[in-house]
Amino acid sequence: TDYMKAYAEQIRPAVPYSYRVLGTDGFGRSDYRRKLRFHFEVDRHFIAVSALKALADENKIPSTTVAEALARYRIDPKKPNPVKS
Repeated sequence: TDYMKAYAEQIRPAVPYSYRVLGTDGFGRSDYRRKLRFHFEVDRHFIAVSALKALADENKIPSTTVAEALARYRIDPKKPNPVKS
C-alpha cells in the first residue's frame, strides 16, 4: 500500500469501533524509506503511539502511558504536520 491513507480508509464503514489511519497520502518524495516513514509519521514508533493514544482516548489506559511512549521513542509532539511541510 506504500502507507497510503486512501487504501486503509476503504474499510472504515465496516469497522464498528474507533478506527485510525496513518499514511503518507501519496506524496512523491525521494529519500530513504526509514526517513520517509519518520517524516510521514508512519514508522513503528508513531504507529505504537497512535495505538496508545486511541486506547487512552477510550479511557482503556492512562494518558501518562502515551507521554511515556513519546519520551521513550523521542517523538516531539510539536513536530510539524507532515501534510503541511
